[in-house]
Amino acid sequence: MDNYIVSARKYRPSTFQSVVGQKSLTTTLKHAIQNNKLAHAYLFCGPRGVGKTSCARIFAKTINCMNLTPDGEACDECESCRAFNEQRSYNIHELDAASNNSVDDIRTLIDQVRIPPPIGKYKVFIIDEVHMLTTAAFNAFLKTLEEPPHHALFILATTEKHKVLPTILSRCQIYDFSRISISDIVEHLQYVASHEGVNTEPEALNVIAQKADGGMRDALSIFDQLVSYTNGNITYQAVIDNLNVLDYEYYFRLTEAILAGDVRTSLLTLNDILERGFEGQNIITGLAEHFRDLLVCRDESTLILFEVGASIRERYKEMAKRCPDNFLFKAIELANTCDLNYRASRNKRLLLELTLIQLCQLNQSVATNDIDKKKALIEPIADTTNAGGTQPKPVMTAPRIQTRRTVSPRIPVNSPMPPSEEANMPRKTNRPMGIFMKEIGTEKSRPQTSQRQEANLPETITPFTQEDLIREWNNYAATIDKKVYLKNTMINCKPTLGERHEFEVTVHNPGQREELINNVIYILPFLRQRLNNSHIQMHIRIAEGNEKHLAYTSTEKLKLLMDINPNLGRLRDEFNLTLD
Repeated sequence: MDNYIVSARKYRPSTFQSVVGQKSLTTTLKHAIQNNKLAHAYLFCGPRGVGKTSCARIFAKTINCMNLTPDGEACDECESCRAFNEQRSYNIHELDAASNNSVDDIRTLIDQVRIPPPIGKYKVFIIDEVHMLTTAAFNAFLKTLEEPPHHALFILATTEKHKVLPTILSRCQIYDFSRISISDIVEHLQYVASHEGVNTEPEALNVIAQKADGGMRDALSIFDQLVSYTNGNITYQAVIDNLNVLDYEYYFRLTEAILAGDVRTSLLTLNDILERGFEGQNIITGLAEHFRDLLVCRDESTLILFEVGASIRERYKEMAKRCPDNFLFKAIELANTCDLNYRASRNKRLLLELTLIQLCQLNQSVATNDIDKKKALIEPIADTTNAGGTQPKPVMTAPRIQTRRTVSPRIPVNSPMPPSEEANMPRKTNRPMGIFMKEIGTEKSRPQTSQRQEANLPETITPFTQEDLIREWNNYAATIDKKVYLKNTMINCKPTLGERHEFEVTVHNPGQREELINNVIYILPFLRQRLNNSHIQMHIRIAEGNEKHLAYTSTEKLKLLMDINPNLGRLRDEFNLTLD
């Protein structure tokens, strides 16, 4: 019975041409050999399984070859090449720095450097995982690495370049190996499968390449595992079952439910996935990648960023046509936020379900924003008469507020008309309107008493004067007990009556503006009821810098006193005083 050799060793590259995914580096090394411009020390760094040690061995074999081919490859026929292939060459020494990282190990290596090669020109020392050397070993190696004998050449390999001392890095030519692309891995796996007589599906090999994360050695190890599992017939379904990879079909089902706003279907799909044993964080990261793939599929110019099989690619392109860009932007953001909060969450499943609920609500919010992104308020809509000619029930519109910094008069587009014009306009049916919460600033729900109070008021437009407005403004301020800041603001900032039942309040700082904005849902219903006018609206602006600035809070009062007497600030600092 022949000894079995795993694919990662059996198909390990033996020439520069057979190295996968590192063409620019192999071309540079071949040119250096052909032009006889070899450095005395090289550092090969990059992720695991991308060909660092393999390239080091090929490089060591090629520089000692006695009969190079025209394209710069080793001949595999001379004594040096045969000795290397039969693993009996004394010109190449490999040291594993992970287990030989002491000063004594480096001193032994330095003693070997002094001996010239028995065959060929160079004695090559390959030190793998060089970042594992101790600081003392690095320092003992410095002098030899900087000025080695003319026949010695060092090739250092590491996956963590940042752990290598800068003094070592400065003495080496550095070659950064990149992750191997999915297409290159799939192409090489097809080559291996054809030589091993294994039947494969393109989608199956694509999943293997994605699972390998840019490492050819990992891809070949997974390939061997699946050959044993499927008995030489690797299918897409067999791959996702054996590797515990979440099928694309689940992501498409979730996307369908999210686009339809179907919360229940999305939660049931999530439950199905969790029952199959998948980790919640893998689900949400996979969903984020799914939305990212849909985004790049929306444009032909970004389609090159999407690396999957042909059949799944077409399905992604069809689904991407149904997903607006704004929807995908927000969906990726929500999924990423859930991923960041997942580890700290105590109820991880609830976090996933809340994220799916938010995703299901995206389509409606995106459509609303697309209709009018600049709209900052909702205007009241009058009622219309029904088909029977009877008068509809009066509906009180919700308060509307605007904030602005200039005093220039502005009349809203849909502001109420004078009574003479309004009588000739048709009235619309009952459509209760709410408050646009972004405009108000904080999402606070109105109390039930305020809602009943507005609902019972008839729609009236009774004229009122500046004096009437000031009187009722003061009456409301007198009813405030606990909100001292609001009460002081209303006492010191009086309203000014404008046109069409609107008035303006000039405040002195953003804090006063926010206080009025947060309480407008209580102030306007009071004024509308007391002044018998359901169309009263309020505007707020911050006074210009040359207007009087009053101090209301403790911090403002302290600052005002410190401006008057600077010694007060020094007294505070000396005794380390603070405000309660």
